[in-house]
Amino acid sequence: MSFQTDTIHAGVEPDKAYGAIMTPIYQSSTFVFEDIGKHRGFDYTRSGNPTRKALEDSISALEGCSCAVAVTTGMAAITTVLNLFHAGDEIICTDDCYGGTSRLMKTVEEHFNIRVHFVNLQNAENLLPYVNERTKAVWVETPSNPLLNLVDIAAVAALSKTRALLTIVDNTFLSPYGQKPFELGADIVVHSTTKYLNGHSDVVGGAVLSNSEDLDAKLKFLVNALGTCAQPFDCWLVLRGIKTLVLRMREHERNAQAVAEYLQGHPRVKRVFYPGLQAHPQHELARKQQKSFGGMVSFELDGTIDDVNRVLKGTRLFSLAESLGGVESLIEHPATMSHASMDREHRLAAGITDNVIRLSVGLEDGIDLIEDLGRALG
Repeated sequence: MSFQTDTIHAGVEPDKAYGAIMTPIYQSSTFVFEDIGKHRGFDYTRSGNPTRKALEDSISALEGCSCAVAVTTGMAAITTVLNLFHAGDEIICTDDCYGGTSRLMKTVEEHFNIRVHFVNLQNAENLLPYVNERTKAVWVETPSNPLLNLVDIAAVAALSKTRALLTIVDNTFLSPYGQKPFELGADIVVHSTTKYLNGHSDVVGGAVLSNSEDLDAKLKFLVNALGTCAQPFDCWLVLRGIKTLVLRMREHERNAQAVAEYLQGHPRVKRVFYPGLQAHPQHELARKQQKSFGGMVSFELDGTIDDVNRVLKGTRLFSLAESLGGVESLIEHPATMSHASMDREHRLAAGITDNVIRLSVGLEDGIDLIEDLGRALG
């Protein structure tokens, strides 16, 4: 079936008890055994739940892999994956990653002696000097947050495989609608389902996906052992959101392209970060490995920090808030919001200056969004 059909039907069947066409919320902590050692597939919700399984089956079908585990948040997804590694192991990570990812990686390095190298992976061969006998994985975020830099997943995966490294891809910014990392050689994919998969800013969640029996078993064990599993009602909300994923992503991209083109021509904007622009240095890579350019746009203002603050406070449709991927448009300042936990030296080295503003372009009328930005920019 097509991707769009799968968003409606994958993992979802009419309820066997009463024929409900929508997946029920199995809001139960425990399930009755039929006999000693015999149950109907579920015994305790931390270990498994019918509503959660429906979501996991849906996401795994959309990403094209063998296993998905739904967890409480995007950070819980990252935490779960990091528990695959041991003291003394090393990880190579995209340098301009989400601030929360950077913070957790540095915490793991400090507390558990798992060394993390933050590397510019826009050229896949940049990872090679950091590979040694202790290196276990390459962590890729593409497009990156907030600069929308791209990493050639196929090139990184090919190099990683020659050195027995896992390739882990954060696919939050594009969702499986916009990018299929497993088709490009990824071993593990993580999501904050809070964002585009849910799409309505009313739940937090995450997911970890894999495509081998060994990793499938390890990730299922970790979610159960760590207790990072998503709750039934949260899973139901994300499952509901997925049904409109295709329609939403098309409109996100259409609006984002229009906003990016407008900003590109504005005299107060120094640079625009959006892979859909032909001027983006990795536009051709985006065309090759992505189906969609996505709904995120960032730009660097030509001015002072006071000018930045006036723009942040000057919009009416773009709400000043963190997060992304909802139907409503958001504006935020990475240096003091989403990336405040990344130390300033790291942030500036990655190119995230104090003048960078990030937009999550929503589903409002594109003309209204451009007019809103125009008023704020002056």
